[in-house]
Amino acid sequence: MERPCERKTCFFKQETKTLKPQNNNMKRHSLNKLSTTGALGLLLVWSGSVAAEDYYVKTKGYRVEPEPDPPSYVRNLSKTQFEQFRDVKWLDVGLDFRSRYEYRENDYRPTGSRFKNDPDNIWLLRTRAYIGIHDILDPFRFVVEAQDSRSYNSLYPKTNSEVNEFDLIQGYGELYFENALGHNRPLSIRAGRQSLELLDRRLIGNNQFRNTTNNFEGYRVRFGKKQNNWDLDTFALQPVDRIMNEFDQPDEDTWVYGAVLSIKQWSEFITIQPYFLGRKVDGDPYNAVSASRKADMDIYAPGLRVYGVIPDTGFDYDTDINKQFGRFGKLSTTGPRTETLQQHDAIAYSLELGYTFDHDWKPRASAYYGYGSGDKSSRDNSNQRFDAFYGFNQPWSRNDYFSWDNIHAPKVRLEFTPYKDVQIDTGYNAYWMSSDGGGWNRAGLTGANGKTFLGHEFDIRLRHKLNPYVDWSLSYARFTPGDYTTSQATPTGPFTTEPSNFFFFEVSLNAFGDGKPTYK
Repeated sequence: MERPCERKTCFFKQETKTLKPQNNNMKRHSLNKLSTTGALGLLLVWSGSVAAEDYYVKTKGYRVEPEPDPPSYVRNLSKTQFEQFRDVKWLDVGLDFRSRYEYRENDYRPTGSRFKNDPDNIWLLRTRAYIGIHDILDPFRFVVEAQDSRSYNSLYPKTNSEVNEFDLIQGYGELYFENALGHNRPLSIRAGRQSLELLDRRLIGNNQFRNTTNNFEGYRVRFGKKQNNWDLDTFALQPVDRIMNEFDQPDEDTWVYGAVLSIKQWSEFITIQPYFLGRKVDGDPYNAVSASRKADMDIYAPGLRVYGVIPDTGFDYDTDINKQFGRFGKLSTTGPRTETLQQHDAIAYSLELGYTFDHDWKPRASAYYGYGSGDKSSRDNSNQRFDAFYGFNQPWSRNDYFSWDNIHAPKVRLEFTPYKDVQIDTGYNAYWMSSDGGGWNRAGLTGANGKTFLGHEFDIRLRHKLNPYVDWSLSYARFTPGDYTTSQATPTGPFTTEPSNFFFFEVSLNAFGDGKPTYK
């Protein structure tokens, strides 16, 4: 199918024609459809003469589509239920409340305290509010987003993964030049506190499932936008430390920086994203307070992500590979305070292949394999554990037990929609350590004993959009330990010889509905 044009010259045919605009999901043309004038046309397109077309295609990969900007709960005021604001198109608003009940039996995560015999029954509450001003003061724009996160009834001490009271998630000013790089190809410069999701969220993500949110302070410059045939996203940011009962502060010793180039022009079937990430920590290894000691770090992480669909089939794919090198500080745990700078040399990759069946339920079956290298030995001068940066862990485990480090993780999954606004997904996952000397960090299990099988997990989830203002979901996951895990049983640690059970029920309320106009 040829790509429609929006009142512009079509370079993929011999003749020139003008077509009527279509919806935002227009398919992209392939280079093999370019005519003899195609080379000239491609140069003009890449130079910024492309019209207002939407080249962006979402991935079909499981839970790896980045959160939109602005966030998904935000609505333009002109498209809400308030008819008196139909002409207020310059204001984005959001007000969202989420309540989740979690039942966790034999949870492997609380590594900082003695494990309890009884299951944990915890209530998690999260409230978010958003205001965004755009267009009316251009090129100046600004965004403010606040969040309040609380937890109740847990057997364990509260942490900043559940609690972050009355804090600022985003507060930035932006210079937005809509046609700076060509027609409908903007230049955007942001400064301040902001959230960020990149690529497949495995390295930089907001962690939307968690009760608290990752965010950063610093600078972000975007050349183009995701709807263009290419865009470049660059940033230099300091991660924000979540302080449960005080105002959050940036970690002034740490910088995360990088760039992501997204290329969508070549074919409607493929999006190519070469990228580079870096993390630099100016450590404090000799601080007199042991809890404040911090190792130096200087990690460089180039990578390549490619995703799309295979033409004329029901298959889709999403792949990512990342190579890391640099220096990694290691602090002494005994004796005088010292730091050893190790050579950092790690690699990780992620492969997902899916197939969507031609059925009313839209079933999609997928197979996945993820690998992250682990440290081979604590006694050498090299660190091979892959650094997962600030990634989103739900694609790895519904229990939130694993991240992209020291892991082999095959997975099979089925997703389908049996009724309108009802979605069900279920999967089976297995986990091995890539290096038995690296341990299982998120469970606090270390030590090499020649065993690497961590265990396997079954999960199932149901989501239902009840009406434009209410969504609810429920899920169950069971993790069964493997030989490495069962061999790590200790009196004060997790009951690693027993399976863990995790159930949650969640309700989300959006004050402004689903964003669909309430008028014709």
